[in-house]
Amino acid sequence: MYSIDLKAGVINKGNTKRIKNVMQKARRGEGIKVAFLGGSITQGSLSSAPDTCYAALVYKWWCRKFPESDIEYINAGIGGTTSLFGVSRVRQHVLCHKPDFILTEFAVNDENNDLFMETYEGLVRTILSDKSSPALMLMNNIKYDDRTSAEEIHLKVAAHYDVPMVSMKSTIMPEIIRGSFDISDISPDGLHPNDEGHMLVASVITDYLDTIYDSIMNEPLNEESGSGNEMGSVLPDPLTANAYEESLRIKAYNMKAADHEVFMNGFVTDDHPKKEFLDIFSSGFTASKTGDSITFKAVCSGMAVQYKKTVNRPAPVAKAVLDGDEDNAVILDANFDEDWGDCLYIEVIGRHMELKEHEISIRLIETHEDDKVPFYLTSLIVSR
Repeated sequence: MYSIDLKAGVINKGNTKRIKNVMQKARRGEGIKVAFLGGSITQGSLSSAPDTCYAALVYKWWCRKFPESDIEYINAGIGGTTSLFGVSRVRQHVLCHKPDFILTEFAVNDENNDLFMETYEGLVRTILSDKSSPALMLMNNIKYDDRTSAEEIHLKVAAHYDVPMVSMKSTIMPEIIRGSFDISDISPDGLHPNDEGHMLVASVITDYLDTIYDSIMNEPLNEESGSGNEMGSVLPDPLTANAYEESLRIKAYNMKAADHEVFMNGFVTDDHPKKEFLDIFSSGFTASKTGDSITFKAVCSGMAVQYKKTVNRPAPVAKAVLDGDEDNAVILDANFDEDWGDCLYIEVIGRHMELKEHEISIRLIETHEDDKVPFYLTSLIVSR
């Protein structure tokens, strides 16, 4: 195990009362649920097995510390995704399970700009305001090769909401810079950890959990759980315009809901049975002929198109037109220039618009006789 300064990992101590309440609950032998939401590192990319990724190792920490508690593990990591996707799916993939403890990480997929500060804030607010009052801990990974992350904007959100946050930038990165070990020792590609790297990431998280655990062991064992609302039932005013706290994905299974309309002309629904939330290219809409179109109408202030960019080239190209504005149409090219696999791509079409009914039309403008796959529209994300 490589030596790092674990204590330097705590970049925002935050209010730990909710975490203490979860620990007291587990200490009494009650069952708890621990959940993880993030990108490919949370999913476990480049770990040798699912149980060697950092999320599984943190789950095992809970199991070791509280052997009398029945602890459920929920890993909702999806590779290549940002907090924009995270805030639109957190209710469906995480909060629906009523978890007691949630850890999130999006620092290497979010960009360090105002858009992702706003989507990240929306995610944090959605979790903190949930009626199940889960304990929240935030974690920032870093791209070891170029030393970049969205930690700067994420930390502002963590500080504003007084949420605990730990960092790999302040723990693992300094030792790489000092030459204590090479990037290749912990990450084959300069981003995703191998088993050693996942152990380091987990150790930064569990070291702070150890500190919190040690503090509760000096407290009496309460007979009842706390309310979990010690951060305040009313959240502070948002830092940003906060247009993403209420986000929804429109997919095939909810296309007939009352609060939006979907019209298909050549597009068809993908109705194959979905195995689990990692079956990311499912319940969407497909089309393969030039001129095929799909139109959505929804009351919202923002729209983003989520579609498949594929390594199986050639593939169709589409055009998205918002509210009939052809001059500012956005091209949706399904051809992916990378070689690591198909990408669940999000293109922001409209942001901070007037809250009213907006219409977006997506039409195929280029297809090829030898297209390998059809155009796959995964969802339309609308924010209010």
